[in-house]
Amino acid sequence: MTLPVAILAGGLATRLHPTTATIPKALVDVAGRPFIVHQLALLRAAGIARVVLCLGHLGEQVEAVLGDGRAYGVELAYSYDGGTLLGTGGALRRALPLLGERFLVLYGDSYLRCDYAAIARAFIASGKRGLMTVYRNDGAHDASNVSFVAGKIVRYEKGVPGMTHIDYGLGALRGDALASYPDGERFDLVAVYQALLAKGEPLGYEVPERFYEIGSPHGLAETRALLEHA
Repeated sequence: MTLPVAILAGGLATRLHPTTATIPKALVDVAGRPFIVHQLALLRAAGIARVVLCLGHLGEQVEAVLGDGRAYGVELAYSYDGGTLLGTGGALRRALPLLGERFLVLYGDSYLRCDYAAIARAFIASGKRGLMTVYRNDGAHDASNVSFVAGKIVRYEKGVPGMTHIDYGLGALRGDALASYPDGERFDLVAVYQALLAKGEPLGYEVPERFYEIGSPHGLAETRALLEHA
């Protein structure tokens, strides 16, 4: 069973200015193609058929490039923040009518080579309202922000010494984990996961291979090097 994927691509991408002053981060050139095209190719190869793009800053440019997604082998739908940026949680809450009961969620600057189907199966089998993928980072690629012990997420918070794992950038949610939040309210997806954690969720799923991202100049350079030689 494949789940739809929400891609959170509505931020201002200030760390990549001046490039992202006039184009959204999703359209930054990486190895000769917009980054979002690489993401869609990765998802298509994993058997993902439907993608919902949550857009804000300059999002119309993304829709103009991608259209309905047929050229990229996927079905695309679009959800816009509107006049006020809603944050990662608020953007996802707005997109719920397009996503259905269960879905995967991916950050718009992440390039993640992992087993999407296995993650979806683990989430569905768990019966939980959320799943977070984690990677044993030990501070190597960014500041670790997850305490993951004996297969369970114990704590999820930035700036805490001694953390070994990091939020990998791919999650899974049931719609009812977000339905209680008002549509149009700005909030972060981190707060959703922390609320689930307080109730004994989400399920933690450890992935073995490092993440790549384009959210920072260093990350963009690493991802370009990876995809130029793919």
